[in-house]
Amino acid sequence: MTQVKVRRALLSVSDKSGLDALAAALARHGVEIVSTGGTAKALRDSGLDVRDISDLTGFPEMMDGRVKTLHPKVHGGLLAVRDNPEHVAAMAAHEIGAIDLVVVNLYPFAATVARGAERDEIIENIDIGGPSMVRSAAKNHASVAIVTDPADYDRLIAELDGADGATSYDLRRYLAGKAYAATAEYDAMIASWFAFADQGEAFPAQLSVPLRRGQSLRYGENPHQQAALYLPAFSSGRTIADHVQVQGKELSYNNLNDADAALELIAEFRDGPPTVVIVKHANPCGVATGETLVEAYKAAFECDSVSAFGGIIAVNRPLDGPTAEAISEIFTEVVCAPDADDAAKAVFAKKKNLRLILTGDLPDPARDGLTLKTIAGGVLVQSRDNGRVTRADLKVATKRAPTEQELEDCLFAWTVAKHVKSNAIVYAKDGVTAGIGAGQMNRRDSARIAASKAREAAETFGWGSARTVGSAVASDAFFPFADGLLAAVEAGATAVIQPGGSMRDDEVIAAADEAGLAMVFTGMRHFRH
Repeated sequence: MTQVKVRRALLSVSDKSGLDALAAALARHGVEIVSTGGTAKALRDSGLDVRDISDLTGFPEMMDGRVKTLHPKVHGGLLAVRDNPEHVAAMAAHEIGAIDLVVVNLYPFAATVARGAERDEIIENIDIGGPSMVRSAAKNHASVAIVTDPADYDRLIAELDGADGATSYDLRRYLAGKAYAATAEYDAMIASWFAFADQGEAFPAQLSVPLRRGQSLRYGENPHQQAALYLPAFSSGRTIADHVQVQGKELSYNNLNDADAALELIAEFRDGPPTVVIVKHANPCGVATGETLVEAYKAAFECDSVSAFGGIIAVNRPLDGPTAEAISEIFTEVVCAPDADDAAKAVFAKKKNLRLILTGDLPDPARDGLTLKTIAGGVLVQSRDNGRVTRADLKVATKRAPTEQELEDCLFAWTVAKHVKSNAIVYAKDGVTAGIGAGQMNRRDSARIAASKAREAAETFGWGSARTVGSAVASDAFFPFADGLLAAVEAGATAVIQPGGSMRDDEVIAAADEAGLAMVFTGMRHFRH
């Protein structure tokens, strides 16, 4: 059945946007409109003739609206196969009229949860009749059109106007697919709320992850890969997925991945002094604090000016004009900030390819949540790494305790190391990264690479010595041998922060003592793969 004339439509929506235009189009084509509760009232207020659902079924809406559409005269009218003689006979015998169009959007469950409603109200916002009608209509899309998204009203109206009040099979099939996706997402939201919020399960036996496509991306990590960004139904906000893009080219898969890494790291400093993070290929290549953002940017840039080219920058303060001017001196892919003043926007407006994205705020680094990673044939799920250490958590392992400044540098380096791909080594001095070694197969090489970058920076900017001299060094996991620590000694570090817990801790501590280093253990590691 290709074209189906719409003679009767059932409308029941919580979102009334676009309803007037749709109902007017239906009335224009002589469609009988059946409706429920608030939807019927809204239609009557617009001057349209509406038949109450209770008149159709012969039963009143009851139990506070819980029971109104769960009736054979509704579902029979939706599910009947129009060219099946037995179905047609049953409809005639029980006075069931066909319903050719259903327009439903479901109770606002996610919005109710998001505004912190009490449990009883949340339960009341679990729609029963709506999903039942959606599924019935979608199953019988050969004859019935089901609309669950107001964004599809214009397409439906255009088709009705162009086909004398009829719908095409192609449209009904498209709408049915969207309808099942809508009920699947809705059920997943409810299952997630019950599992995590209501019953406090960390890893439920069945993990339902309601995701909706936010945008299609130009391509994935490489041009031959396709990609899209999906957004969760329950969003905490203040994440890279919730950004507002002010200017620049479309964001790519790699842009978003790198910007996420930058935002997660800058969030660690959201309550600190002006701080700038520069990220390249999901690894920080420079992090610095300063009296001003522009001062912090210049210090972060000098850590690894080579890698900073084409990087991603995140700041923990509203972006200002002087900082934007400094950033504009080299090619930058993305700048991420809580906000930006007019002067900064004017500067970046001259760089048409630079993407400026605003988050409105920074995420809470201590927030709970799950991270998912696909592997062949499965998904690895873990709680997000929200672990943090304070001075009270540190245990001095060497004969010499760190000075106040060394302790500050240790904690700064440790915070950055948490966001560097393992094996990670970070040197820091006076709130500035001096060298970063990322992603090596052994810790010694990471220490040497970081020191080499620091020496290169010293030569580039004409410093008397590398910033690693007199620095603190952080290791994301314990030193399994003393060689990694000795590489840090060679670079000039005077203090070390690491988790501890190696079988050779005594050997590493002895090497630190011999070199006169101060070393503290955190008791926590930060592998990042």
